[in-house]
Amino acid sequence: MADEQWGPAVRLLWGPPPGPPARGPRRGLTLEGIAGAGVAIADAEGLGGVSMQRVAAELAVTKMALYRYVPGKAELVALMAEAAMPDPAAGLDAALERAGSGWRERLGAWARELLAAFRAHPWLLRATVGARAVGPREVGWLERALAALEGCGLSGAESMDAVVLVAGHVRGIAEQERAVSAEAAVGGAAGGGPDVELGAVLGEVMRLRGADFPALGAALASVARDGGQDQALDFGLERILDGIGLLVAARGAEA
Repeated sequence: MADEQWGPAVRLLWGPPPGPPARGPRRGLTLEGIAGAGVAIADAEGLGGVSMQRVAAELAVTKMALYRYVPGKAELVALMAEAAMPDPAAGLDAALERAGSGWRERLGAWARELLAAFRAHPWLLRATVGARAVGPREVGWLERALAALEGCGLSGAESMDAVVLVAGHVRGIAEQERAVSAEAAVGGAAGGGPDVELGAVLGEVMRLRGADFPALGAALASVARDGGQDQALDFGLERILDGIGLLVAARGAEA
């Protein structure tokens, strides 16, 4: 069943590029060019703006001509996600090398590079969820994160769960930023980070009903006095890494 559902996308992502269609005019289409057209549309309009018809129009071919290369939208989106995800052998590997050899530093650098990828292409948040075909670049990102935890004494399942936990935190921050950006675009406001936006809303609540929420008032007063807004990524990431560190220490004690 899985092969029937994702087999075409897997073959497009991992197999050799297909040659020209057996019939019809030679348009010189490539999977790279098709994916690039889809990425450009998604970057400008979001994933909802992408369709086989729209991509075909961008490439100046008919939709039927496009179908000779890509069987459907699911496969198109898989190719787009692979094209938009940064090649881990380029920037990611360099960032990990700069981070040093420690698992904590390397996993932290991995998380920040992942957030940069989501910021560059916010639609990737929708395109990279659920059961689906994944390409070499996305698997390469997973490989690097797991490699950072090698030698820590964690089981394979624990390492996988640790990476999922870090990635989930990054996705949550990226989703908040995407929502704030979308709202600012609609309302014409300059906007700010998620923490700034939330702080503005809570500030109005405190102005109206501050006496009902003394703990919240004290926390907001501390933020205003000492700073600390827009640090949700680092704060959450450090606490997650703290927790993984406790598990690593426990596994070392058991050895």
